[in-house]
Amino acid sequence: MRANYLSKIAVLLLLVNQLAMAEKPLAPESLDGITRVSAEDAVDLIVKTPNLIIVDSRKDIEYSKGHIQGSISLLDTNMTPDMLASHVPDKATPVLFYCNGERCLRSSRAAIRALEWGYERIYWFRGGWSEWVKKGMPISH
Repeated sequence: MRANYLSKIAVLLLLVNQLAMAEKPLAPESLDGITRVSAEDAVDLIVKTPNLIIVDSRKDIEYSKGHIQGSISLLDTNMTPDMLASHVPDKATPVLFYCNGERCLRSSRAAIRALEWGYERIYWFRGGWSEWVKKGMPISH
């Protein structure tokens, strides 16, 4: 009886470990109605678009460890139409969303919501923070 119980616990622990080790799904390659950008494109947007709003869709703890200069922290799961409008009142203002990278879905979800809420100039940095850091782009703390 005890051996049966222990074997069930061992199987359960193995399953939990496999789930923890499983890779997160990839973000989509593109989003309809939203312009996908690379790190270099993002820098170009930042330099050439003075009214650009940059939204970091990651958790606050991740943002506090480093972020793109000038970005605002707005977790995708907390983002509401009113909250986004408090940072971007004019729906024609260009908005760039990013999160942790290709295996993070936060910025894609946030960008899709912004589009649904009527924002017109949405940019999505799919490579996100991991690409930004990998390419040696400037960071803020």
